[in-house]
Amino acid sequence: MGAIKLDQQGLVPAIVQDINTREVLMLGYVSPGSLRRTMEGGQVWFYSRSREDLWHKGEVSSHFLDLKAAHVDCDGDALLFQVAPTGPACHTGNTSCFFSRLEGAEEFQREERGPGILEELFAVIRDRQRDLPQGSYTADLLRAGVGRVAQKVIEEAGETAIAASQGDKGQVPLEVADLFYHALVLLAAAGCPPEAVWQELRARRKG
Repeated sequence: MGAIKLDQQGLVPAIVQDINTREVLMLGYVSPGSLRRTMEGGQVWFYSRSREDLWHKGEVSSHFLDLKAAHVDCDGDALLFQVAPTGPACHTGNTSCFFSRLEGAEEFQREERGPGILEELFAVIRDRQRDLPQGSYTADLLRAGVGRVAQKVIEEAGETAIAASQGDKGQVPLEVADLFYHALVLLAAAGCPPEAVWQELRARRKG
């Protein structure tokens, strides 16, 4: 078997099937940590993308999924858990999460989450760098030069640290967002693409 392929969030989808009835019960996402717990403990663990934490299926409802077999597909990008459920798999009380029939012309909704916004924001920053429009804060920063942008990064880093040290959980995300934004402007001013940073982080992720 080859390596399991993780998506951009470091996760892999896992289909859950009742080993006795063969009914597909649900789809969840698994991180390396939750997969390890699943394989070692014998009950299914997922990674909750909404809570951004490991999730022991059944920890609230007591409807656990006892693992009987686990498989990976031929491309290595999806898992199949065959389980013996101790109750309904769906939080609605239905046996399976797939109880809604698809009729045809359905509406779609984009899920806005994860770090993809950083690439989108950098693209906007690059546009401002090329056009330098009047009235744009980003353009004004870039006109001031890399030294001024670097100073702003230092200021935002300090404000972030203060908010965190004071336990201000409501302010910390705002300060980190300011820090990320100004760091992206600094990358643009320095002529460094974000992918160079992502490559460095990939090299460090085992640390």
